[in-house]
Amino acid sequence: MKTAKNTFKLVLMLSVALITLTTITSGVHAEKIKIEKADDLPTHSYTIEIKAVEYLDNETALKELMALVKADLEEDLEKYDIQDKTTLKGYFSNLGTIALIEGRYDDYLGFLQKRNDLEDKEAVKLTRGLFTRAYIKALKSGSENLADAFRDEYAKLVAPLPYDKVGSDLEAAKGSAEIFSKNLIIGIINERTQPIIDKGDGVVSKDIANSLIGRYFTVHYYLLYKDIMAEVLTEYLEEHKVVKPDIWEALEVTLTKKDKGKPVVIGIWDAGVDQEVFKGIRYVNKKEIPGNGLDDDKNGFVDDAYGIAYDLYSDKTPDLLYPAGEVADRPRLQAMMKGMMDLNSNVDSQEATDLKKMLSTLDPSEVKPFIEDIGKYGNHCHGTHVAGIAARGNPYIRIMAARLTFDHRMTPMAPTVEWAKKTSDMMVETVQYFKDNGVRAVNMSWIYTLDEIEAALEANGVGETPEARKELTREIFDIIKEGLYAAIEGAPEILFIGGAGNADNDLAFEEFIPCSFQLPNIMSIGAVDQAGDETDFTSFGKVDAYANGFEVLSYVPGGDQIKLSGTSMAAPNTTNLAAKLFAMKPDLTTAQARKLIEKACDENKAGDRVIKLINPKKSFEMLKKM
Repeated sequence: MKTAKNTFKLVLMLSVALITLTTITSGVHAEKIKIEKADDLPTHSYTIEIKAVEYLDNETALKELMALVKADLEEDLEKYDIQDKTTLKGYFSNLGTIALIEGRYDDYLGFLQKRNDLEDKEAVKLTRGLFTRAYIKALKSGSENLADAFRDEYAKLVAPLPYDKVGSDLEAAKGSAEIFSKNLIIGIINERTQPIIDKGDGVVSKDIANSLIGRYFTVHYYLLYKDIMAEVLTEYLEEHKVVKPDIWEALEVTLTKKDKGKPVVIGIWDAGVDQEVFKGIRYVNKKEIPGNGLDDDKNGFVDDAYGIAYDLYSDKTPDLLYPAGEVADRPRLQAMMKGMMDLNSNVDSQEATDLKKMLSTLDPSEVKPFIEDIGKYGNHCHGTHVAGIAARGNPYIRIMAARLTFDHRMTPMAPTVEWAKKTSDMMVETVQYFKDNGVRAVNMSWIYTLDEIEAALEANGVGETPEARKELTREIFDIIKEGLYAAIEGAPEILFIGGAGNADNDLAFEEFIPCSFQLPNIMSIGAVDQAGDETDFTSFGKVDAYANGFEVLSYVPGGDQIKLSGTSMAAPNTTNLAAKLFAMKPDLTTAQARKLIEKACDENKAGDRVIKLINPKKSFEMLKKM
């Protein structure tokens, strides 16, 4: 999800995976201060006096850093009543990694149990810590051949697991075993971490410190056994693999011209849409002459014949599609882009496997250009894929493109207050454009987060201290948040539909926008797979409904079709339903359309939680009874 943020997100995802590989391989005191939002957590900083890459082999320096991080983690848990389970699990994960490196294996197992006690997803409970539990058992066995002992213990833990519950999680674990190499880790450290240290005069945040600890663990523990893990998991998956039934085809509603619907304008607020792919069903501004470089209708937008666009700096541009430059090898780039998005969503596809192998064999100097090229092409494709899902089976839809732009570089643009104000203005202007042109629903497969703004500031050396950077992050974020909230609130006649995010956390605690907004005209959509089971990547909490976000087929620029996964795909599946409802009954209010979607949902279990799956056929049955 997050459209053009995929390059930066992939780097962050790889960093998190390197910190928390123990996840996939592995009464409150009255005086505590309650933490109800991620932004209320305390900041910590650490001074790095050697090259970041040296931490991979400098055990003395690593242990000095671990001692400082450990003290802060323990102090936070003692002082604060952290309400968010995901955040607590992160604390116990980091403490567990430190304990394992220090050889305190029983302490590590204790932290692992604390994490599982907080876990809602049964599959994660069953698979968390497989690698580390097997490693500890092998050490305690006293075997002279530790590798053979590890293989035996790992296989014993994996063999009895129920495939129907853990299959996708074990596929993700196999994927992690296939992707990581020391060269990849060195490449990310050199291109991402070291510039942060240099720009910050050696002072780094707790996230960077934890990433260095996690990378040491990966190199000195995980990489030694990753091939064994991959072999055991491959054998298990091949033995048990079954194809889940697809529930969505039977629930599909397809409109034809015989249905006598009315044209309905739907906004695709994304990284851009290839107009040629949707030539027969695109929105057309008849007052504008396309391509003449003029603002014919005097509405403030040049060449807005089919929609509007803003560039990375939130300046207006006539280019409705994110530019990818010359695309010489489109099939290869499409496969790599799909692999990147699948990696972001923990989907084990052939494309993800090929990308993992490619990443694992890169020279450190090749990591940055390789990832950035794929990210750029991913930005180029994302909005067109989203539009294709929203338009499926609906000859009455009229697609209006509204492009916003995120950075595809490993070190993204430094956010500023001035940029935030321009971005806020862009949000307001875009929603006003929707209102002025009769848009009934808008798809938003993207989010803004505090974490990404703060990480971008740190990557550019902005902020004299972590506290100052956190304060600036909040100022920038709130400017965008307030503008976007006011714009959506001021358009009650439009139904806004957004993806919940692929972070597997509580979107309200993290303050993801716009999906965390509590407004009657916005819906947050989570992702399930083809069988209606919650994906392991989807965020949760304030989620209004779930839709298929697993291997969804749609178009990319040029007219090819590929399958992509994420809440980016789940949201337009819901927009697809909304567009069809509006087409068949144009006088539906936003509240009525939302009710037709939500009241028709089927229920499914996700651990102890109940999730609601959209059911287009039921929605249309309800529509006929109105």
